[in-house]
Amino acid sequence: MQTILLSFGLIILLGAAFKWLRPGGLDPGQVRAAINVTVLNLFLPSLCIRTLYGARIDMKTVLVPMTAWVSTLGALFVSVSIYGILRRRMDLAPPEAGVLVLGATFGNVTYLGLPVLTGLYGSEAAKYALYYDLLATTPLLWLVGAGLAARYGRGKRMTFRESLKTIATLPPVWGIFAGMTLNLLQIPLPQGVIKALEMLGSPVVPLMIFSIGLALSLPKVRHAFAIIPAVIIKLSVVPLFSFLAASALGLRGDALASCLVEGGMPAMVLLLLIAARFKLDVSLAAFIVIITTAVSFVSLQVVVHLAKYLIA
Repeated sequence: MQTILLSFGLIILLGAAFKWLRPGGLDPGQVRAAINVTVLNLFLPSLCIRTLYGARIDMKTVLVPMTAWVSTLGALFVSVSIYGILRRRMDLAPPEAGVLVLGATFGNVTYLGLPVLTGLYGSEAAKYALYYDLLATTPLLWLVGAGLAARYGRGKRMTFRESLKTIATLPPVWGIFAGMTLNLLQIPLPQGVIKALEMLGSPVVPLMIFSIGLALSLPKVRHAFAIIPAVIIKLSVVPLFSFLAASALGLRGDALASCLVEGGMPAMVLLLLIAARFKLDVSLAAFIVIITTAVSFVSLQVVVHLAKYLIA
């Protein structure tokens, strides 16, 4: 685990160095946007198709997303309740409280979770990250999280229909269902196609980690101490909820461990985009991503050791 996190840390630092040095005069924001668009529309869908095409489709396909739904909604309830109280005591503005609630709830379950799971449990575990995110966390983000962001912020409100349209048009979601359909119908793919999907999927992990480094910054934050509850919820409470839900649903082995590890992921990098879109506090969003990502390099080691102990 330490070797995996060290390699991730080095790639993140390379991303941060790229942002600072600007080789070739490239704008780091544009580079990150280009990486995100390419990964979202090409590389990640290819990985989804290849992973699900060769995976075993069983009850875990349902139980892992159910775990994510329960743990995410539980974390959302806790964070809304806590920051509903702290908002008055700490004089938090609604755009600040909104970022803290979302940062405490939604994790970096693909950008960091996918490489961590594959590094720990092999390529077969990639499907758990995809199930956890694309069949649960992402729908909840746009169905519930976007509504909360609009409520706390000053941006354009998103209707339920718009949320469904956003989810339905995400290429990785289509990739998941395409891979599952090909798998269930036992449609053979030419070896050239399978190899192309493998090659297209292979850049996902390093590019996602590199983009985290490109997104890091040192913002000026008025309420730095206000993120402490968010950090505790995201890195301690959410993995606990995830483990309890997965255990109650009957998951065991790598599936159970994967849910526990996914629950322990730091705040999602997408939080910066959500904050900008709904006019929340972008600098506070960046600060939460930085702090939770840094702390997770320690907390994830604890979570992984607990996973080994609990599933032994």
